[in-house]
Amino acid sequence: MQDIYIGDKGKGFPLVLIHGFLGSSKMWRPQIDFFKYNFRVITPDLPGFGKSNAVKSHDDIYSMANSILDCLKNKKIDKFNLLGHSMGGMIVQEMAKMGGNKISKLICYSTGPMGEMPDRFETMDESRNNLKKIGLEAAARNIAKTWFILGEKAKYFDLCIQAGKETSIEAADNALIAMKKYNGTNNLKLIKNETLIIWGDGDKSYNYKQIQTLKGNISNSSLVIFKKCAHNIHLEKIEEFNRTIQKFLNK
Repeated sequence: MQDIYIGDKGKGFPLVLIHGFLGSSKMWRPQIDFFKYNFRVITPDLPGFGKSNAVKSHDDIYSMANSILDCLKNKKIDKFNLLGHSMGGMIVQEMAKMGGNKISKLICYSTGPMGEMPDRFETMDESRNNLKKIGLEAAARNIAKTWFILGEKAKYFDLCIQAGKETSIEAADNALIAMKKYNGTNNLKLIKNETLIIWGDGDKSYNYKQIQTLKGNISNSSLVIFKKCAHNIHLEKIEEFNRTIQKFLNK
């Protein structure tokens, strides 16, 4: 099996950051620059995404989670803090089910326990059809607009477009299939890790009902809501986001 790319910067206790749909490790640049002085920051590119775009992609969340756990095992990382964004948040929920004893603290960021939901800006099938109809770059642009309050005018919008363009068409389609069929709601009560849930009140990808489901079912959890933020808080309010994570990890 071909190895995925995994960024590895800094020294200290490992902090693993899992990107979401049409993302890559490069979207964590401000977090890597901030956390590398106190943590060993591990940033994988999921199979089919970013620098792993030549690796065969997966069409289920379980396989994605397993690929990350295998990667960490190969690097002899047995204990770590774990943060997942968007689709990556589903992956970390699955990782917690599979190997929760390895996770010191868990962060579920702009995510939920299921992919297909009534209030998403479009259905997963519509996203799949748009991908085939207009192509990856145009689809990535349309989706990335929803990630920021300022849309295309956001400072880091172009960075997201660059990450999206690196994704293989197969990986993007498989990811949408994976999210559509994923429902981890019943797993949430099994998560015993201390968990921080982060959400922006302008998020069009995951609504507040999803956040309530996370908060109501993960027993040892706390919630931070960022005002006037959309899906990519880590690129909208960078300093506040980083400080929130740091406070949670250090307490």
